[in-house]
Amino acid sequence: MERKPGQAVAISLNQGDHGYLGRMVHEKMSFGSFPLANLTDLSTWKDMANRTSVKEFILLGFPGTWQFRVSFVVVFALMYTLTVIGNASIIALVWRSSNLHTPMYFFLCNLSFLEIWYTTGVVPKAIGVMLGTSQTISFSVCILQLFFLLSLGSTECFLLSVMAYDRYLAICCPLRYSSLMSSVLSVQLALSSWLGGFLAISLLAFLTSRLTFCGPDVINHFLCDIDSCLALSCSDTWPVELATFLVSIIVVVASCVVTLVSYMYIISSIMRIQSGHGRKKAFSTCSAHLSVVTIWYGSTMFLYVKPSAQNSLDVNKIVNTFNTVVTPLLNPFIYTLRNKEVKLALGRAFQKK
Repeated sequence: MERKPGQAVAISLNQGDHGYLGRMVHEKMSFGSFPLANLTDLSTWKDMANRTSVKEFILLGFPGTWQFRVSFVVVFALMYTLTVIGNASIIALVWRSSNLHTPMYFFLCNLSFLEIWYTTGVVPKAIGVMLGTSQTISFSVCILQLFFLLSLGSTECFLLSVMAYDRYLAICCPLRYSSLMSSVLSVQLALSSWLGGFLAISLLAFLTSRLTFCGPDVINHFLCDIDSCLALSCSDTWPVELATFLVSIIVVVASCVVTLVSYMYIISSIMRIQSGHGRKKAFSTCSAHLSVVTIWYGSTMFLYVKPSAQNSLDVNKIVNTFNTVVTPLLNPFIYTLRNKEVKLALGRAFQKK
């Protein structure tokens, strides 16, 4: 519609638009950067009206043909089922086998319990996204998913470092291990890992919830993550990027350093063992954990330990798939196949049946 000079213009605005436009006009006029003549310009009002906050997002998932997406659904569903069964089996096996009632397997049960919830927070929604039945996600649920997944990821970092410290005490201080790693200390370390993981992400989730989203509303992912939120935000993202980097340093790098130092002492102690059989036995007690640590920290550092969110979202999507779907599946198999005590307990459980 063309507007003649001096002709009045009527634009339909809702209550939220009035408040937003009022703040914008007041803000611009206060700093002298909003010419009063522009108030009569129809395009100016339309542009300001279109910048209202986005209330929900559309998750893109893995774009492609229907057959391509269905194949992903089948793979995700199969891996999710195996993950839940595998990790639940470890918890049940440790609970039923009295010889596995040690700090090491208590921490392993915590890790398995975490992995079940970690993959549950991703896969069911991702399947809905790929099938096209649940592609939208509200802003509040998006922030909740982000907080839940990052908190569980942080907890896993702390648990893996605690497990590395436990292996350090078992191999480097075998005679004092029972007194040093008591059941009370085990519970305290596990509880601290859970509390620390959730508290570490609280500020980051709060800052992310304060971001403004004006559009577009399409997230190039099958879940809500930090990089996607930063890419879509129309407000200043520097505080969130700084908080992400600092939390990554505190949680990921610090726990990784504890793990690496523990394994440096472990390897040093193993190399001093005279017999080859003794070295093999000592290393077998921590080889499974070392495999899990390598897989987890490698992918986690790629995703989060960076000064800004400049990674390709497509690359992040692939790494996130590995981190949230593949790794939780590998953990029970790694601990089962590479741990002699678990294999023996599993054999006895089958013999009883």
